[in-house]
Amino acid sequence: MFAALFGSVEQGIIYAIMALGVYLSFRVLDFPDLTVDGSFVTGAAVAATMILFGYDPMLATAAALLIGFLAGCVTGLLHTKGKINPLLSGILMMIALYSINLRIMGTTSTSSVSRSNIPLLNESTLFSKFHEFWSTLGIDTSINSFLKLLGVQYLPGTWGTLFLMLIITIIIKFIVDWFLQTEVGLAIRATGDNKRMIRSLSANTDTLVILGLGVSNALVAFSGALIAQYGKFADAAMGIGMIIAGLASVIIGEAIFGTKTIMRTTLAIIVGAVIYRLVLALAFRIKFFDPGDLKVITAIIVIGALVIPQFIEKRRERTRKAKRHLERVAELTMSKEETAVAETPTNQ
Repeated sequence: MFAALFGSVEQGIIYAIMALGVYLSFRVLDFPDLTVDGSFVTGAAVAATMILFGYDPMLATAAALLIGFLAGCVTGLLHTKGKINPLLSGILMMIALYSINLRIMGTTSTSSVSRSNIPLLNESTLFSKFHEFWSTLGIDTSINSFLKLLGVQYLPGTWGTLFLMLIITIIIKFIVDWFLQTEVGLAIRATGDNKRMIRSLSANTDTLVILGLGVSNALVAFSGALIAQYGKFADAAMGIGMIIAGLASVIIGEAIFGTKTIMRTTLAIIVGAVIYRLVLALAFRIKFFDPGDLKVITAIIVIGALVIPQFIEKRRERTRKAKRHLERVAELTMSKEETAVAETPTNQ
């Protein structure tokens, strides 16, 4: 149980980077970008292919981020310069990326031009390199010995992955916070709120949309590259439903922690991504569900995250109204009593 939940937390932190990308397009730019389902695999495909060709994992991950940025920019160009509907722009790019991803992975095969899966079982990855350094510190032994004393069984093999991903995700969170508070970031936020107003101030909203979608998909592809190295494989189908998972993380985080500031919102999304993976892990421990029910469970989680806060808010509003009504009745009663007391000597 503990090991299963631990793995979900690790995955949740990696997928949180993807959720931050979805937040930029879905919430900040108000752009329903379905490119995410394709750019996530693009990041995984680029990183896995370069690692298989012997490139350094850090360079492969950085290349995945760059290619993801370009994919997002193309979606932005389709919408702004091609005047294509935002939803359709994302769908067209997602479909195109499916074939492009097969071509990218096909460069590692001599038998065909396309390939749908690349295993990385015996390859050096970002995580394996970090584990080599982490194992020399002896931290795993100390933590696991302490947990054994507490009676915890089925301990994880290493805490290095969790530590590494926490550092990377927190750094990216602060970069996103900083970016959204720069002049360009503020303009992108304003473009998502009211594009006409920003255009009336002589700002080039087309460039802002393209840049925003580029940054969004760069984060998504970066997350895909990390997931490929974490799971030791890249697959053409690993991006299916990724946009829903990202939206679920955003909605859960916002529903629980609110959106008062940018820093609070990005932190809420990271926690939301972890909660989403934990809920999935707990759901799959119910014998009724099997892996094929993943999409149904995701839909139920998203529906719950959307409906439950509204129900709670309506209940709070009813409570507030009832409280105000009681206070008003009490005030009127007191007013009548004071009037009666004031009139009593006059009548006598």
